[in-house]
Amino acid sequence: MRASKSRPTTRSTANAHAKPATRRNALPARLSPGMACDTAFRIIARRHLDAVMAQHDGTCRGDPDALHQIRIALTHLRTAIRFFSPMVDDALRPDVWAELKWLNGQLGMVRDLDVAIERIVAESGIELAVVAELQRWDEKRAESHRLLARALQSARYRRLVEQTSTWIETGPWSTRRSKDAIRLRRRTLADHATERLTEWETTLLKKARKLKKLDVEKRHKLRLLNKRMTYSVESLADLFADGAAKQKSILKQLRKAQRSLGQLNDDARGQALAASLNGAGLEASNRFLDRKREKKLLRKASEAYRKLDKTKPFRSPDLAPSSEPEA
Repeated sequence: MRASKSRPTTRSTANAHAKPATRRNALPARLSPGMACDTAFRIIARRHLDAVMAQHDGTCRGDPDALHQIRIALTHLRTAIRFFSPMVDDALRPDVWAELKWLNGQLGMVRDLDVAIERIVAESGIELAVVAELQRWDEKRAESHRLLARALQSARYRRLVEQTSTWIETGPWSTRRSKDAIRLRRRTLADHATERLTEWETTLLKKARKLKKLDVEKRHKLRLLNKRMTYSVESLADLFADGAAKQKSILKQLRKAQRSLGQLNDDARGQALAASLNGAGLEASNRFLDRKREKKLLRKASEAYRKLDKTKPFRSPDLAPSSEPEA
């Protein structure tokens, strides 16, 4: 059956040995509008890598909440790398990215099973007819978690943490001497964030206008773009002190759309997982087919995007209402 939450224990060997790189300089605790982009990237990336490590042991023990949080932290980290490209697009970035993608894949299967099992339990309770079906799901979940725990305690995971941490601190991106590289590192966070958020919002809203016509795969890509936008705004929370109302308004609509798109994606993943379970495929798969629910979720997401579209685009004053560039 599913693993239950347990009390914290001593740090696992794998996590204890997976040390971040030695940090050369102390960084400010908070972001600021006039901060240089290289400093901002290190602050944001450090936060999320630390959050990944903080949830490592709980995830190894089978805690579903820890698993959910480590996936969120990992997605935040990957989003930060995207957000600060091309500044960080050096020769090592593809290797770092590939390893982070590997870790995300290891986490994804167990999380998908957790969500699917919760859906079945919520809709069916403990009916006797469901018990045998759930046993198959729980067996699959236990098997997937064993593989995940093995991955998280592996030398590959330890290398991932060390490599990523070193790259954040002293990767080739941080020392390139071309004029363009120096300009990108020195650019103020407010200027970069305004440009990036505006670009991503424009793309998101353009794709969202065709939401009801998108197939499952394209809808999934829209969800990822929505998540990227949401996580970026969240990571920049320090900058919205005087423009919090706008940040809250934007996040409210992004999160509404994210919830609906996430539920649609969970249904698609649950259906695919059910089809892969021997002996329970057809019956279990049908649990995730609900056209009425699909239409309702699409309607909610579309409404959220319509409201987001009415919000004025990001401008520098939203991120730096009364700030002067830092020296």
